[in-house]
Amino acid sequence: MPDAKHHDEFKLSITKALADQLSAALQKLTPKSLTGEALDALPKGPGIYQLYVDDQRVYVGKASKSLPARLRKHHKKLSGRPIAGGVSFVCLYLDEDLEASAPEKMLLGKYEGKYERTAGEQPEKLQWNNNGFGNNDPGRRRDGSAVEANHFDALYPVNLDLLVNWLTPGPRTVAKVLAELKRGLPYNLRFEKDTPRARQDYNQVVQIPDQGISVRTALKLIVGTLTEGWQATALPGYLILYYESTSYDSAQCWWSRAGASVVETPGPGKFAPATEIAEKSEDGENEED
Repeated sequence: MPDAKHHDEFKLSITKALADQLSAALQKLTPKSLTGEALDALPKGPGIYQLYVDDQRVYVGKASKSLPARLRKHHKKLSGRPIAGGVSFVCLYLDEDLEASAPEKMLLGKYEGKYERTAGEQPEKLQWNNNGFGNNDPGRRRDGSAVEANHFDALYPVNLDLLVNWLTPGPRTVAKVLAELKRGLPYNLRFEKDTPRARQDYNQVVQIPDQGISVRTALKLIVGTLTEGWQATALPGYLILYYESTSYDSAQCWWSRAGASVVETPGPGKFAPATEIAEKSEDGENEED
C-alpha cells in the first residue's frame, strides 16, 4: 500500500477571483452612450468603468472619488476628437476597501490573459489602455518627440474646426483670449508665459467676432495680432503657442506671420512605427475629481 499523502499545496488566487466577479458584474450591465445627460444622472462615488466604441471594449479605468466626474473628463476630451459620437460606458460603484485593491488592474489582467483562463476565454488587448488615451500634457520638452502611429492622438487628432462659441466677442487682449480659449477647449492649449516678450505681446488687442468661430480661426486671429516670430502649432493631441520657427514632424499644421498675413503651413504628419505603448494614465494617483 503506497504511503498516505500527508501534505499538499493549496493555491488561492484572490486577485483572479475578484477579477472574475467584477467582470461578471460588468457584463450584466448595458452600455449607455457617453453623454452629458447620462452622466448627470449618475450618483457620486468611487468605482470602476469600461468604455466601448461600437460595442467593443476599449478602456478600463477607475475613479477614486467620483465616477461621473471622471467620466466627464473623458466626455470632454472625446468631444474634441472624431470618435465622440460612438462611445458608451458601464460602471460599478465600489466601497473604499475594494477600491484600494486596484480593481481596474485586476480586470486588465483578466482581459489580457495574465491569470488562468476558463475554457473558451481568449486574451483581449484593450486598445485605449495601451495607447495613451488617459495621459496628461507631456510638457514642453516632449513637444518634438515622435508620436507612434497607434497612439490615441495619432488615431484621433484634435479637431481644429471645432466651434469655440464660448469666446467673449469684442476687443480683448491676447492674454485674456488665450486664457478663455484654454479653459473651454476639450484638449490642451499650452503657450509661452512668464517671459518679458510674452507679457508685452499678450497685451496686444485682438478682435473676436460676434458669431462663433473655429479653433483654426481663433489661432489665426491670435497669431495675426502678435508680433512676427510667434508660431501656433497643432500637434496631434494638443495646441502650443511659442515664439519660435519650428517644424514638428507629427504636427497637423502651424500658423505664423509673414508680414501682415498669417500663413497656415501643413505639417509633415509623420509618426513613428507602432509599438505597444505603456504610458502613465491620468486615472489613479493624479486624479483631481
